[in-house]
Amino acid sequence: MLDDHGLCAQPPARSADLAGPRVASRRCGKAVRAAILAIRQGWGLMNERATFGAELRRLRRSAGLSLAELAERTHYSKGYLSKVETGLATPNPALAALCESELGATGALTAVLPQTPVRRRTRPDVRPSWLPAAATVFTGRTTEVQAIRDALEADGGVCVVSGMSGVGKTELAIRCAHRLEAGFADGSLFVDLRGASPDEQATDPAAVQDRLLRVLDVPADRIPADPDDRAALYRSRLRGRSLLLVLDNAANAAQVRSLLPAEPKCRVLVTSRSRLSSLDDARHISLDPLDQPAAVELFLSLTGCPPGEVVTRVVEHCAGLPLAIRIAAARLRAHPSWDVGELDRRLGAEAERLGELDDGERSLFAAFQLSVRQLSLAETRLFGLLALYPGTDFDVHTASSLAAVSLREADRQLERLHDAYLLNQPEMDRYGFHDLLRVFAGETVLAALPAQEASAAFRRLMDFAVRTASQADRLLAPQRFRPEIEFGPEVPETVRLDDDDMALGWFRTEWVGLVELCRVAGERGEHERCWQLAFFLRSFFFTAKLWDPWIATHRWALRSADELGDTWALATTTANLGIGLVDRGDLDEASTCFGDALVLYQRLGDVHGENTALAHSAWVDHYRGKHAVALRDFQQARDFYERTGNRGNAAITARGSALVLVALGRAPEAASLAATTLTVFDELKLDLDATMALNCLGWAWFHAGHHDRARSAYRDAVDRAKACGSTYETARAYTGMGNVAAANGSADLARELWHRADQTHAGLDPVMVGEARVRMA
Repeated sequence: MLDDHGLCAQPPARSADLAGPRVASRRCGKAVRAAILAIRQGWGLMNERATFGAELRRLRRSAGLSLAELAERTHYSKGYLSKVETGLATPNPALAALCESELGATGALTAVLPQTPVRRRTRPDVRPSWLPAAATVFTGRTTEVQAIRDALEADGGVCVVSGMSGVGKTELAIRCAHRLEAGFADGSLFVDLRGASPDEQATDPAAVQDRLLRVLDVPADRIPADPDDRAALYRSRLRGRSLLLVLDNAANAAQVRSLLPAEPKCRVLVTSRSRLSSLDDARHISLDPLDQPAAVELFLSLTGCPPGEVVTRVVEHCAGLPLAIRIAAARLRAHPSWDVGELDRRLGAEAERLGELDDGERSLFAAFQLSVRQLSLAETRLFGLLALYPGTDFDVHTASSLAAVSLREADRQLERLHDAYLLNQPEMDRYGFHDLLRVFAGETVLAALPAQEASAAFRRLMDFAVRTASQADRLLAPQRFRPEIEFGPEVPETVRLDDDDMALGWFRTEWVGLVELCRVAGERGEHERCWQLAFFLRSFFFTAKLWDPWIATHRWALRSADELGDTWALATTTANLGIGLVDRGDLDEASTCFGDALVLYQRLGDVHGENTALAHSAWVDHYRGKHAVALRDFQQARDFYERTGNRGNAAITARGSALVLVALGRAPEAASLAATTLTVFDELKLDLDATMALNCLGWAWFHAGHHDRARSAYRDAVDRAKACGSTYETARAYTGMGNVAAANGSADLARELWHRADQTHAGLDPVMVGEARVRMA
């Protein structure tokens, strides 16, 4: 085509052709602007990261912490924290909150968190997170957090956190899961297995698998109905994934076992009120109540109260349970008119404590009920009956006598209660209650049993205690007179005690509980068993020099004997109370006791009792310095014992006479008499009395000026005292040896021996122990 000038011209462009370059130009411009915006956003993000990192570094250094120390506290790696501080890694809100808590800088880091740039979503997020929110206030558990981290980083990667109701298992698991979640490419899943649900049965594993398969994008119509096929599909869908699975409130190991992935990159964190010990490949972490500092810190953090004695008491009422502490704090917050003192007053009454630990939505009582629901009827019954035992811990014999079952069955039931965290095990073969669980067992489970059943159980327990104490007392003091004791038709199995060492060991283990049983027996009207138990405790208390419980048990026994109208029991208990008082140095009250006992024995026409009271009274006269009167009464009692063939008591009164003779300046005569008593005690195998005779012999030879003989007697006394478990007589012998060394001019040796005495049994009374008087001179 020719134009007006005759030149060849291009055909006119179509509109579409003319639009092409403009469209391309606009597209190119958009790309450039997007690139520029991305660069600006990137630089902005980097600047924000650098600002956060600089502030974190400043706060860390102000707190005097190294990167390694902060990493240990927050459980983030040192390398990650270093990248955050240098702006090479993006921090998250969880890290900010955790660092603020550890560095005491609330809000300082959250305020400078980088703002995540808004971007258009091109595909769905394939990394699910089903974790509930972690508690903002959390204290303690540093060791447990690290143990969980170590367990989930190890091969196998299954960790079971178990513990009693209210101890904070779920709270700890969620906190740990939030910290570890970033290390799992496919995120985390949280499932409540409802093993502790009050309204529902524990969730069936197949139902959990169905739920998880749907989350893993398996259509409902492709989920097999057959449990085995469903389990196989569940495992196959987890193959190749990196996932943290939190299984909360597991009822038993079987429920957990079918949910464990076969994929080695997956990890499983389980919580349960049972120990789940049959999960062999899992790392098991048993959660204890919080120690007092962590418990106090939790309460202060929740309430903002200042620390003090009242706060400490409130926390002690909660017995270290985080749930109880949180409920107590919530109640205080809900009542602005209350102060901490009012909360302390309300929680101070043990009978009302569980009712007070209820904030309307959370209840410690309800939490404990859930644990009891796991038990059989027999196990529940034993749990309630154990609340009848007033001591701190007990063994299988106690459980057997309470429940009227065999030792084997009692052991099985105790193991089940321990597995359900309804009992703790402070040492091998010993069990005990958490303080609040004891209250719950008594107020709820025991109260639900028929009163007659509870009374019969307590009588069986007292029968067991008195019968075993009688057996042990016979081994410690075989020559002692003992009344005939009748027991009911259901006689519990006693403990096997073959010799005096086993008897002494049993008393040492059980005496605290036996003392409480004596008190409760009197309160419940079991008066016969009350005074009998006190009677059989006396020999052990004399050996161990446990004067306070000795005197307390015998005062309770006096009231019981008086209630019964049993004159012999009243006289004997009064005399035994006097022995405890004189041994402790309370001479005036002891003298009154012996006088009262003498009158009661005379009323009964009990000549043996009269002479025994007379011999006891002679000890008081001796310690008061009335040596001639004491010698006369000792001799009268000794003559009676010899006439009646009671060689043991005759030798004991002769040993008393020897001590009086030393005081009267007749030391050689005293040494000769003490030597004769030693022969009798050895023949009768009365080891403690033989030890006391050796100390008496050493005392006599020391005053006679025969220091070598005194030293030899005291040395033998040390050996014999240690063998029979008397720290008191051991300390007395060391003191005597020190006195001999001092008298011979060996001051350093004397100090060393006296130091041994103090380390063995401090505070020998110089009124009662002549060796202590010489040392002080």
